[in-house]
Amino acid sequence: MRLDLARRWEGLILVLLVGVVVWASLGVDGFANGSNISFLLLDTTEIALMALTMTLVIIAAEIDLSVASTLGLSCAVLGRLWNAGLPIEAIMPICLLVGAACGAFNGLLVTRLGLPSLAVTIGTFALFRGLAYVMLGDQAVADLPPAYTGLATASFGPVPVATALVAVLAGVAAVVLHATGTGRSIFALGSNVEAAFFAGVRVKRIKLWLFVASGVMASLASLVYTFRYASARADNGVGLELAVVAAVLLGGVSIFGGRGTLPGVLMAVLLLGVVRNALILADVANEVLNFVTGLLLVASVLAPNVGAVWRRRTSPQVEGKSAS
Repeated sequence: MRLDLARRWEGLILVLLVGVVVWASLGVDGFANGSNISFLLLDTTEIALMALTMTLVIIAAEIDLSVASTLGLSCAVLGRLWNAGLPIEAIMPICLLVGAACGAFNGLLVTRLGLPSLAVTIGTFALFRGLAYVMLGDQAVADLPPAYTGLATASFGPVPVATALVAVLAGVAAVVLHATGTGRSIFALGSNVEAAFFAGVRVKRIKLWLFVASGVMASLASLVYTFRYASARADNGVGLELAVVAAVLLGGVSIFGGRGTLPGVLMAVLLLGVVRNALILADVANEVLNFVTGLLLVASVLAPNVGAVWRRRTSPQVEGKSAS
């Protein structure tokens, strides 16, 4: 039943994506240009990276609202260490360790102290961003190595290198989620955590590592973001958590956990990216872009629940008819 629902939702997202692409190609000047397609794919990189692990976290009935702040903190660490004279090859693994530490902090508060992840990550959302400003202030570090800034924006034809990175990591995440025992355990956690515990699932360990993975992926996204814009700032990535959560929920992942697929999430990332890109090319105000994102987020939460209510109301009628 849940698999059929996920496939129907994925089909709807695919139809919407194709429809929006066709509309934008025919009605928005410059959208179908090869350079714009490359920019569109590149512009969704950080959201796609963070959405991969956010999908796993939400399927496990948790949430991480601190991902954009973790990204900002990692950017600030990169800028601070680069100013201190460290080589960039040494700085990058340090940034990933910072992300792992942020994720472990969230995970320990959730798993060891039993605090709700929503409350914890709202707190660390502010904490990590504040630490970023403490480390770097309002300065921007822009004299980054050209080899890395160039690589972050390089392409294989119309496909950016960063998009290829997303594709590889998405394949790994999809295998873990949909073809391994760990993935089945993640779904079990979201469906019924008590039943999963009594079935032998290591609830606390899996949730802790999910938060660690979320932090590491946010830091990886920070490296792409910093090199792509050639600027390390404490306010990098402000507001991206909304886009990440919107993409995951729009992709068919249940906010209550236990249901969702990575292909649906990736299509939702593209859908949001296409809508945003088309509206920007059409000179639509940024406030309208935020309104559309929020509207899609509400719709992604509302639609499955309305469908479930409708099925519950109609199923007794169907059974009654079949019995008669």
